Amino acid sequence: MAEPASGPATPTALPVGVALRIEHATVAYDGTPALQDVDAQVLPGETVALIGPNGAGKSTLIKAVLGLVPVTAGTITVLGKPPAAARRDVAYVPQADTLDPEFPISVAQVVLMGRYRRTGWLRRPGRADRRIAAEALAQVGLADRAKARFGTLSGGQRQRVLLARAIAQQPRLLLLDEPFNGVDALSQDALLTAIAVLKRRGAAVVISTHDLTLAHLACDAACLLNRHMYGFGPVHDVITPALLRATYGSQALELRGDRVIVAHPIANRHA
Repeated sequence: MAEPASGPATPTALPVGVALRIEHATVAYDGTPALQDVDAQVLPGETVALIGPNGAGKSTLIKAVLGLVPVTAGTITVLGKPPAAARRDVAYVPQADTLDPEFPISVAQVVLMGRYRRTGWLRRPGRADRRIAAEALAQVGLADRAKARFGTLSGGQRQRVLLARAIAQQPRLLLLDEPFNGVDALSQDALLTAIAVLKRRGAAVVISTHDLTLAHLACDAACLLNRHMYGFGPVHDVITPALLRATYGSQALELRGDRVIVAHPIANRHA
């Protein structure tokens, strides 16, 4: 682990091509640190997995990258800007969307929401926006459900629609918070395929996940978190039994293949 930062720092010059730079960052809620001394970077076209137990700070880090929680020491730079200034080019897929399943909105309308940061909320989406949204829906394999009501879809299909909404935003950085929880195999394959397309187009992707198999399949690097950073680097160098045991601590009962068997996961609203 890196030496702890001594206090707020001035951002250093961003290396050419870095999409996300986290430099000895500490993130706090109401003055209480939730994450301390995280140091990592994500390049365009690269996917990084955030791995750690519940309550480790994975969602907190994503919120900090979005500019939603304060960085009290160190810095986070997104596409060469402070997080809040870069939101136009950052897309976020949450664990569960706040859309009411009973709300009468179609799948196509949900995906079209991804264009609003480009068009503004007061201007009606044009033909080009609708084409981009339709292409995004096709990328996740749900073009045939465009007219269906969002609330009638399965959980996996809804997650694919939310990813399509993010793709329609044409982001340079995509943040996904536990996107594969509870999804079926078909939806997982569709999500992985869509993420691979985004990577080929040069988008940087950060995925919070407990699934080590997914990290090996879809990610170039991994960041191990449990309030502190226990490792960052290429997946095969970081996802090792020793570093996973250090990250999960007393919660890690057993490492079985690509699974961490965890006892008594910590429930925490700042996970």
